[in-house]
Amino acid sequence: MHDDLRIQHGITRGEPFTIQVNGNPVTAYPGETIAAVLLANGWRIFRHTPLSGEGRGPFCGMGLCFDCMVTLNGQANVRACVTFAQPGDQVERLI
Repeated sequence: MHDDLRIQHGITRGEPFTIQVNGNPVTAYPGETIAAVLLANGWRIFRHTPLSGEGRGPFCGMGLCFDCMVTLNGQANVRACVTFAQPGDQVERLI
């Protein structure tokens, strides 16, 4: 697990909950997208392209591109930037 990169002062958050990212417990907060949770934990690469193997992460941040895709609760190709984290989510970075 990485250091928490969230803003620490001047922010009011709800009660934290846990999701699993590649089998590791990670803290999330209500209203955070999967992408926000991953970025807050220092993960910049969410998947690798099938042809070149290059790393990809959030690019557009609004669900128009396909760079932030993850597997969520067994469902492949979920856009992490527009999908809110829920308690107990199982996220797989496609690396």
